[in-house]
Amino acid sequence: MSKYAIISDIHGNMVALQEVMNDLANQGEITGVILLGDFIDYGPQSNDVVDYLRNKFPYKILCNIWGNHERAIMLSDYSNFSSQRGVDSAKYTRSILLNDTLDYLNNEVNHSGKYEFELDGLKCLAVHGSIEDNYWKSIFPGDEKGDYSAYDIVFSGHSHYSHMFTKFYDADNPKMRNKHKVLFINPGSVGQPRNHNKNAQYSILDTMTMHVDMRSVPYDIEKVLELFSDEVDGFYKSRLVTGV
Repeated sequence: MSKYAIISDIHGNMVALQEVMNDLANQGEITGVILLGDFIDYGPQSNDVVDYLRNKFPYKILCNIWGNHERAIMLSDYSNFSSQRGVDSAKYTRSILLNDTLDYLNNEVNHSGKYEFELDGLKCLAVHGSIEDNYWKSIFPGDEKGDYSAYDIVFSGHSHYSHMFTKFYDADNPKMRNKHKVLFINPGSVGQPRNHNKNAQYSILDTMTMHVDMRSVPYDIEKVLELFSDEVDGFYKSRLVTGV
């Protein structure tokens, strides 16, 4: 049995990601990392984040999927953004992405926004959003947006709200009192939290104890604010300060 890190929604914030990696290095042996998408956009360091993931990442990547921002930018489809400032930010990010960044996103990241795999005999689903919409609709406790009874663990991102909860599905299994337990984990956002906690957030799953450690790591927000281009709406700077 092993420990796994779950990381999502870095959003071009290399300063936050570096502090997460520093924190992770102090958490004991990590068998692998699950990446849930949205590495780029909003923040000022999209190329730096991708370069780190591609060339300097110190752990085995077990899952690596597109988020809605990768999909929108790589396909030039901005129709699902809820605001014009979101469209403008995505188009600006697309204009500055290096060829190496584009190559990584095109060729080394799963385009479907979801991925099925096993961890220590447990059947897992990683999805950026939900199975109702892999990219744009989030899982929330009590509103899972789909039937996940085929899995033991569901990893998701997109909402920027961290959560960990279990749901018991009806099952033909008298030994387990005709129930099947599914563990849902959203690690929150590394680079743009929205749960009123401005710190960088990620999670660690220990499959021996099934304990989920929801980590929250301070980072130098002022340093990130200085890196923003004036072409990106100031809203994406101010929300880093308040975690909204």
